[in-house]
Amino acid sequence: MKKYILLFSVHFFCAFSQNKGEGYYLDFQFFRGNIYKHTSDISHLIVGHPDGFLFSVNKKTNGSKEWHRAYNYPDYGLSLQSIDFKNPILGKNFAIGLHYNFYFFKRQLLFRISQGIAMTTNPYNKEKNNKNNAFGTKILDNNYFLLQYQKQNILGPVGFQAGFLFTHFSNGRFKAPNSGLNTYALTLGLNYNFEKQYIKKIDTVPDSTKFYKEHIKYNIAFRTGISEGPVVGLGQREFFHVGLYVDKRIGRKSALQLGTDVFFSNYLKNYIKYTAVAFPDKEPIDPNVDYKRVGLFVGHELFINKLSIETQLGYYIYKPFKYEVSVYQRLAMKYYLTKSLFTGFGLKTHGGRAEAIEFTVGARL
Repeated sequence: MKKYILLFSVHFFCAFSQNKGEGYYLDFQFFRGNIYKHTSDISHLIVGHPDGFLFSVNKKTNGSKEWHRAYNYPDYGLSLQSIDFKNPILGKNFAIGLHYNFYFFKRQLLFRISQGIAMTTNPYNKEKNNKNNAFGTKILDNNYFLLQYQKQNILGPVGFQAGFLFTHFSNGRFKAPNSGLNTYALTLGLNYNFEKQYIKKIDTVPDSTKFYKEHIKYNIAFRTGISEGPVVGLGQREFFHVGLYVDKRIGRKSALQLGTDVFFSNYLKNYIKYTAVAFPDKEPIDPNVDYKRVGLFVGHELFINKLSIETQLGYYIYKPFKYEVSVYQRLAMKYYLTKSLFTGFGLKTHGGRAEAIEFTVGARL
């Protein structure tokens, strides 16, 4: 993921320099807000109002490709984020991410979705910073959402924007501890256009609707990675999650999904044995109880171009070991290598608690 973002960044700024700002605009925003207490484990970390800034370079689409027009000429770009949590235990976080801007209501309402990587200045350390149970590693995953009013070219090339930000940092429990942090904030900023009026190019090739009138598709997704139990020192273990599901395309942009997941999460083996020994006074736990889980889920896939965004909501129908809640969620990005083969990555969570960052390969047949 770090390699892809670095390559995209170099390509993006080279293109910006070569085109002398054609179709590009900048925005710079300040924000201030609150940490959302998604679990009581982070109560001691909420002592102030986090603030920071976002700086973004945006490339306007011009209609030369079908997906530009299908999504009302969105922008895509690169953003830098800095946030100060106003707590010496947490320190500051810095993030770089890729984003899409989607427009509504005569292009005055902007919705942005971003995915990237982050670095924290003060991660958990057993000896020096053992109260930071939010960030167990220096490198983190970051995604954020913006919902804003935006008006461009108010005073020449300068415009205004303000709205709402939600930003999430965690390591996907790659290593414990990892309660993660969610921050919601109000934003205020300016934007700068390099052109007074950006001329859209219209693709004269007629749209084809045959591709969107699909039969039911059958999918298999193999997801893997490394995760650790919720107790520091249990050790990192690999996991294998297998998804089997069907989907039905309901238009240019969307498909609905229904399927099942089978979870082979090896970190649970360690956690089950630890729990059986550490809490003998509670309900007895068989250290050999089955660690595997099976879930049923419904989902939605949003097709943009070769990239799509997948959201799923699932429920465990088989979970012998009583661990976490019975409802789980997944937010993922997929990239289609061909019409049938895809790869990607996503975050599996239980509410606001991340369980794993999943790297995926699969097929849609």
